[in-house]
This record gives sequence, structure tokens and C-alpha cells, in this order.
Amino acid sequence: MEQNESELLALRREKLAALEKLGIAPFGAAFETSGDIAQVREKFAEGANFRIAGRITAHRDMGKSHFVDLKDRSGRIQIYLHAKELGADAMEIFKLLDLGDFIGVEGTSFTTKTGEPTLKVHRLEVLAKSLRPLPEKWHGLQDIEARYRQRYLDLITNDESRAIFAKRFVIVREIRRFLESRGFVEVETPMLQSVAGGAAAEPFATHHKALGLDLYLRIAPELYLKRLLVGGFNKVFELNRNFRNEGISRKHNPEFTMLEAYWAYADFDKIADLVEEMICHVAEAIADGEEQRAKSKGEKFRVIHRDAEGNVTRTINLTPPWRRARYHDLVREAVGADWFEISNEQRRERAKELGVEILPQLADFEVTQHVFEKLVEEKTFDPLFVTHCPKELVPLAKQNRDRPELVDVYELIINGVEISPGYTELNDPITQRQRLLEQAGEETQKLDEDFLLALEHGMPPAGGFGLGIDRLTMLLTGAESIRDVILFPLLRPKRLS
Repeated sequence: MEQNESELLALRREKLAALEKLGIAPFGAAFETSGDIAQVREKFAEGANFRIAGRITAHRDMGKSHFVDLKDRSGRIQIYLHAKELGADAMEIFKLLDLGDFIGVEGTSFTTKTGEPTLKVHRLEVLAKSLRPLPEKWHGLQDIEARYRQRYLDLITNDESRAIFAKRFVIVREIRRFLESRGFVEVETPMLQSVAGGAAAEPFATHHKALGLDLYLRIAPELYLKRLLVGGFNKVFELNRNFRNEGISRKHNPEFTMLEAYWAYADFDKIADLVEEMICHVAEAIADGEEQRAKSKGEKFRVIHRDAEGNVTRTINLTPPWRRARYHDLVREAVGADWFEISNEQRRERAKELGVEILPQLADFEVTQHVFEKLVEEKTFDPLFVTHCPKELVPLAKQNRDRPELVDVYELIINGVEISPGYTELNDPITQRQRLLEQAGEETQKLDEDFLLALEHGMPPAGGFGLGIDRLTMLLTGAESIRDVILFPLLRPKRLS
């Protein structure tokens, strides 16, 4: 007879009380192990003694003997319990345990007739009683929002989700290793700023009571990292949290992780080379068996995206060298060779004909950018460096010497989204002030005067880039939503019924 949730909760409380009555601490203490479960499986030898700890995830009752699965972050192992080995008192304690409870065991290894590495338990300790049942593997947490809201349950029951985050951790680690191996120094810059700068975005505002200051959560660390170039740090990077008070979508979360790096005496071309090499390095570091086999056969290195049923939906070729093309040339390819020769009104009309919605208040360069986003960016899957963009789009980049209306930048697009912008940085304080004034409009209080003062002391020519860690993780793991690669994405408060 199936029990309802309240009955299950009550039963677990009864078992908790029974453990306490037996003098057993139901929330345990430290337990020294022989390593995590994966390490024990690697060291597994017939007749060896091991100590392991983990969560009970399966129980097969054979009458007098019991087979139990213990699981931790690294994997699963089977344990065998029998009164002859464990003792009657310990078996009474075992009967008060449930799926989801944490236990520590010590025992002797053996292999079952089916070839399963198993630990014959002769000592058991209760480490933590679970007062709520876990979702059933196939029937629990089918609600997508519940997976995000109760990520801990998602990680317990969903191997695919856990694998995505394991790869994310490797991605971040390998980025650090790559940059440090090339002489970059990791730094930390303020998250609370008096002027929100470095990007055109709506900030989150707050107030510091002791100093009576209105402050903002940073939208980008750029202006502080450039101060370090002024100060003599030639290669710097920061893996940072940024905050933007804007919409939420499949590709956007208000709190997100960015890598930003700056390299004195480099330009955007050298930065593009660096980013291409770094992403390929990271992709190789997390490649699973299928990608590795493809590489060993001499095929092009690729990232494979699959749907929920495991069917291949897209294959992205990361084999270098990656294509580089100018912004204006890509727009002409998409909407006509005469796009930049026709009038503003004609451009608006053509955009509508091509199915791109154009709001009346958009400036002419914004019309072209909307067309670019819909007809070039969203339709580009293999890596593409889009170079030489209009200066209005990138106020912190250096103008091109031959065409001053353009700036020396790239935007790296992969899988239909911008993964990384890179610039030849603007280090002329006079031009920089003019650009920031144009961006601020009448809100001149938004100018970061301290940053401009730093530039006036002299910043070396430099290249810099940003790289969205969340979007890169989506790309390399095949995740369809940014929420799938952020452990705790922002959600609306749950309504109480």
C-alpha cells in the first residue's frame, strides 16, 4: 500500500526517535575514510579492508542479508550486510535506516558472482538521518523549475546534471591554468562601485550606511583592471561575478560569471589567437570518450549537442583556425551588398521585409545591429570572429587607423550567441572622455572620473577580452539553458498555496 508524504515523514521521525532511544547520535560525527568511492573502486583488491562513507541510494532486502548502494560525488559502490558479520545490535540499527541516509562503513572487499565489487560490512556508523524521502529516480523532479529551485535534489538524482557541473569546475580550473602558464596574474577588483562602468547595462543599486554612499553592484570589472595596466601589471585576469538588473532568458541570468583579461602591448588580433587557443585547450580537457575517439581518428574536433533522448541535434566544429570576417561584410552577405549605401528609411523597410522587428526610437547603427543579431549571430554555429565593428557599439575600443568610424575589435560567436568580445583597448584619455560622454548623454554623473584620471597618467597600448563562463559551459556541455549551468539561478519566490 502506497504511503502519502505526511505518513512517510512521520515514519522517518519515528525512526529518528528510535535511534536516539538506542543511544545512537542520528546526525553522527567525523568518519575517516580510505578515500572517496571512486578512489576505493580504483584500489579495489580481493580481501582488502576499506572504510567508505556515502548516501544510501538503493536497498535490496534478501531476507537475512542485504545489498545496499552507497553513493558520493565520485560514484557508487555496493555493500553487503549480514547479521553474522555485523552483529545483531548493528542490524537493528540498520533496520532504522532509509534511502537518503548517510552512513560510514568498514569492511572487507570481495567480488560477487556477477562481478560486482562489493564491501562485506563488519562495522557501521550512522552519519546523518534524512528526514525527507528523496525523489524517485525516474518519477521525481520532472518539474524543470523544481530542479533549479532544489538543486541539491537534482544533483542527487540526476547524473547528467552532476556531470555538467563537474565539467564546469574543470573549465574554470583549466582557464586559470592556461592563463597563468602564459604569464597572466589573477587579481580581484571591487564588486561594490560608486560608478557602474565598463558596459552599457542597468546596475543593481544599494547604499552603504556608514559612509552614506550610493553604490552599485558591478556590471563589469573592466575599468578597474585597466587601472592595473596603468599601475604596471602587464598581464592581468579576473574570474568575476557580474550583476545586471535586466531580463532573464535562456541566455541571461542577472548574476553571471565572466572572465576578463588584459594584455599590455597586444592588440585584438593577438587576443583572438589567445582566446581561440584557450577555448580549444579547455574543450580538450573536458572531452568525453566520443570526442576523444573522433580526434584519434583524425576527424575534426567537435562538440556534440544532444536532446533529452540522446539524439544528436548539432555538431559544432572547433578545429582551428577559426573564421574571421568583418562586421560590414557579414551584414552585406545576410541582407544585401547595398545595405550601407541605401537610406536609413530603406534599411528599416528592408529589415521589416526580412522579419526583423525595428522599434521607431532605434538609431541607424542600432537598426543594423538588430539585423546582425537576428540574421548573422543567431544563425552562426561554428566559431566566427566578427571584426571591425562600428565605434558606437564599443565605446572602450580603439578606432581603426584606416577607417575611424570602426573600432579594432572582435566578437566571437559560437552556437548562435556571443561568447567573447575582444578589443584593442582605447588608451587615449581625451577620446575616451568624449566616447563616455556620448554614451552617458545628459547623465554626466555616470562618468568614472577616477578612471579617466588614471588614463591621463598613461596606459600602455593593450588588448583585452571578456568571456562568459556560463555561456562557454553551455557550449561545451550541450546545455540548452543558462539555468542548467548555474548551480543556483535566480528564480521568482515560490508562491505558497
